[in-house]
Amino acid sequence: MSAMQPLAWEIPGGIHPPERKHLSNRTSIQLAPLPKRLVLPLNQHIGAPAEPLVSLGQRVLKGQLIATANGFVSVPLHAPTSGTISFIGPQPYPHVSGMLAQAIVIDSDGLDQWCALTPRPDYRHLENNSLLAIIRQAGISGMGGAGFPTAVKLNARPTQKIHTLVINGTECEPYITADDLLMRERTEQLISGIDILAQLIQPDQVLIGVEDNKPEAIAALRSALHDRSYQLRVFPTKYPSGGEKQLIQILTGVEVPSGGLPADIGILCQNVGTCKAIHDAVVLGKPLISRITTLTGEALARPMNVEVLLGTPVGELLEFAGLDRSKLNRLIMGGPMMGFTLPDFDVPLIKTTNCLLAATSAELPPPPPAMPCIRCGECAEVCPASLLPQQLHFFAIGQEHEQLKAHNLFDCIECGACAYVCPSSIPLVQYYRAAKGEIRDLEQKQLKAEQSKQRFELRQERLRRAEEQKEIERKARAEKAARVKAAQAEAPASTDAGAPAGVGDELKKLKIEASMAQVAQKKAEKQLATHATPELQAQVDQLRSAATAAQQALGAAMVHSPPVAAATAPALDDGVLKKAKIDAAMLRAQLRKLEKLETPDDDQQAELARLRQQLEEAEKVLTSLQSQATPPATQPADDGALKKAKIDAAMLRAQLRKLEKLETPDDDQQAELARLRQQLEEAEKVLTSLQSQAAPPATPPVDDSALKKAKIELAMQRAALKKAEKAGSDDAELGRLRDALSQAEQALHTAEATTSTPAPTLVRTDKQPIDDATRALKTEVAFARADLRKLERDPSSATDALATARQRLAQAEQQLQQHAGSPTP
Repeated sequence: MSAMQPLAWEIPGGIHPPERKHLSNRTSIQLAPLPKRLVLPLNQHIGAPAEPLVSLGQRVLKGQLIATANGFVSVPLHAPTSGTISFIGPQPYPHVSGMLAQAIVIDSDGLDQWCALTPRPDYRHLENNSLLAIIRQAGISGMGGAGFPTAVKLNARPTQKIHTLVINGTECEPYITADDLLMRERTEQLISGIDILAQLIQPDQVLIGVEDNKPEAIAALRSALHDRSYQLRVFPTKYPSGGEKQLIQILTGVEVPSGGLPADIGILCQNVGTCKAIHDAVVLGKPLISRITTLTGEALARPMNVEVLLGTPVGELLEFAGLDRSKLNRLIMGGPMMGFTLPDFDVPLIKTTNCLLAATSAELPPPPPAMPCIRCGECAEVCPASLLPQQLHFFAIGQEHEQLKAHNLFDCIECGACAYVCPSSIPLVQYYRAAKGEIRDLEQKQLKAEQSKQRFELRQERLRRAEEQKEIERKARAEKAARVKAAQAEAPASTDAGAPAGVGDELKKLKIEASMAQVAQKKAEKQLATHATPELQAQVDQLRSAATAAQQALGAAMVHSPPVAAATAPALDDGVLKKAKIDAAMLRAQLRKLEKLETPDDDQQAELARLRQQLEEAEKVLTSLQSQATPPATQPADDGALKKAKIDAAMLRAQLRKLEKLETPDDDQQAELARLRQQLEEAEKVLTSLQSQAAPPATPPVDDSALKKAKIELAMQRAALKKAEKAGSDDAELGRLRDALSQAEQALHTAEATTSTPAPTLVRTDKQPIDDATRALKTEVAFARADLRKLERDPSSATDALATARQRLAQAEQQLQQHAGSPTP
C-alpha cells in the first residue's frame, strides 16, 4: 500500500451507543463447569441440519462424531464430552419464538474422556483439499454470529482469485468482549489459524481489523505479528463497523456491490473465533465442541468470559456467574443491538452464541410505545448501508414487495441503528425482518409454480411429438396398405367386377378418421377437466365438431356403399380366413394387456380406444369371411370347432361375471360389459349352430343346455351363499342369497323334468362310523395346522409363537395316532 492511502476509510452512518465492555473484560477467560446434561441442536448453522449417526443408549466419547453433514451447505456435530445418548428429538432452541428443534441429548458421565485425535502440526505439506476436508469434518461454522459453514466459504469459485484476506476482530456491540479476550489470551492460536487460511487462499495481503477500544488485544497482536507480513489496522470505534461489508469498506475503501458477496470483489472475511477453531481442528485435531462466550449484565454478580461446552444449558451458565433472578428483567442472547430475548433458561448454548446479557430494567428499560413516523430523516443518516429506512418501513407496512426489492431491502444488515435513533420508537428492524420472510416465501412459491409450469409445458411438447410420430407411422402404414391393395387389384384372380374400385378403401379411411377424431376429442376433454382454460375449451368444441362430422361422413358412406352380390363374391381363401382370425386374436391380446393397467395415462387411453376400434373392425371382417364359407347345411360339424366354441363361450361368461361383480363400474368397464354381452350372445349362437350340426337332422340331439345352465347357476348361488356366511354379511343380504338359491333349485327341478336325460340313480354308501373322540382329535389337528400356516405366512411372526404352534400341532397329531392305535371300545 502506498503512503498516500489511509489506514482506514470512513463508512456512511453509524452510531456510538454507550459501551459497557468493562463489566466483563477485567478478568481472564474462565472454564465453565461440566454440565450433567448437554442439548445439541442439529441446526446450529446456516443450511441443512445435520443427520444423527448415534442411537439411544449409545455411549460416546468427547470429540466423537454424532451427526454428519446433510448436504453441501451443512456441517457435522461432535460430542462435547463423554456420556450416554439419552434422547434424540425436539428440544428447546435459542430463538425468540421459543420454538423446538431436533437435537441430540447427552447425559455426561463426568469422565470427560476424549476419543482418538489426529493432530497435524506439520500441516504445511498438506494439499488444499485435505485442509478443507479437515475444516469441514471439524464442524466449523462462522462464529461471529451468522454461522455460515466455513469450508463452503473457503471453497471459492476456481475462476476467482481472492487477493485480500480480512480478519474481523472488531466486536462492535457495546457489551460483548469474547473476541477481545480471545485476541489477548489465545493470540498464538489465532495467528496459527490465520497462517492456515493464508496457505489455503494464498492472498496478496492479510488485513486484521480491530477497533481502538481494545488496547490490550492490539498490543498482543502487534507482539505476535513481528515476524509476519500481516497488517494490523486499528480504527476509531463506531457501531456497526463489525459488519462484514462495513469492515471491508473501512480497511480497503472498496464497497461490496448491492446484492453481491465479498468474494465477488476478491475479498474473504473471517472472524477471529473462527480462525482459532481452525487452528484447533488442524494442528490439534480437535473438532469444534466449545467456544468463548461473554456473560454480562448488571443482574450478574460476576460478569466474565467463559470457555463453555456447546449444548450447556443457559441457566447453568448464569448461575455460575452469580445470577440474581430478582434483578433480571431481560435475558438476551447476543448484544443489545442485534441480539434477541430468550424465552426461558432451558435453551442450550450453540456455536453462534457469543454473549448472554442478563439485564436489569434500569439497564435496558423497555422501549416506549411506537408513534407515527415524523419523517425526521435520522434513520437514513445513521444507516451504514446508505438505505432509506423510512421508505422501507412504509413499503413493508403496505406489503409492496417490488418496491422493497427496488430499494435494496436485502442490503439491510439488521444492525438496529435506525431503530436506536428513531424518536418515534418504531421497531424498524422487526418490519424489515418480517418483510424479508414474506418475500422469500413468495419467491419460493413462485419458483415452485414456475417449475410446475415448465414440467407441464415439457409434457405437452412430449405428447405433441409422440402424436406427430404416431401420425407419421399411421400414414406410412396407410400408404403401405394402399400399395398392397393396388398390387392385389392388378392381379386377374383378385379382381372384383361386381364392386366399384376404391369404395372399400374410402370406407376404411373414413372409419379411421372417425376413430382418430374420437380419440383426440377424449384426450382434449381430459386436459380441459384438469386445466380449464378458454383455449382448451375452444379446442374441445372444435374437436367435437370434427368428430361429429367424421361420424356423419362415415354413416353416409356406409349407407351409399353398394352391397357385394353373393353370386359374384370370390371364393373364400382359407389363408385369408386364418389371417383374419390371427389379427383379431392379436388385437384382443394387446387390448387385454392395456386393460390390466390400473391408472393408464392419456397416451394409453388413446391406444385403448384405437385398439377397441380396430378389434371391432377385425371382428366384423372375420364374421364376414366366416359367412362366406361353405353353407352350414352342407358342412359337417367338426368336433374341434364345437369344443372351441364351448371354450370361447365359457371364457366370455367368466369375464362377464368378473366384471358384473364390480359395485361401481366406471365408463370403460360399462362399455366392456356391453361388449362382452354382445360377444357372448354371438358365441352362444355359434355354439347352438354347431351343436345342431353334430347329429343327423332326422334325430335331433337332445338339448340339455337348460339343464346344464340350471346346474351351473345352482352351484354359483350355493358358493355365493357360503362366501357371504363366512364374511359375516347382514341378515338382509343372507336372506336375498337364500331366496336366490331356492329359485335356482326350483329351476333345476324344472329343467330335470323337461329334459329327456334320465334322472341319475342315487346310490348311498355307508361310511365307516367315527366316534366323537376321533372327530374331536382330528378337529384339533386341523385347527393347529391352520394356525401354524397362518403364522408361517406372516413375516412378522415371533419365533416363540411359531415354536408354540409347531409343538401344539405335534402333540395333536401324536394324540390322534395314539387314539387310532388303541382298540375300538
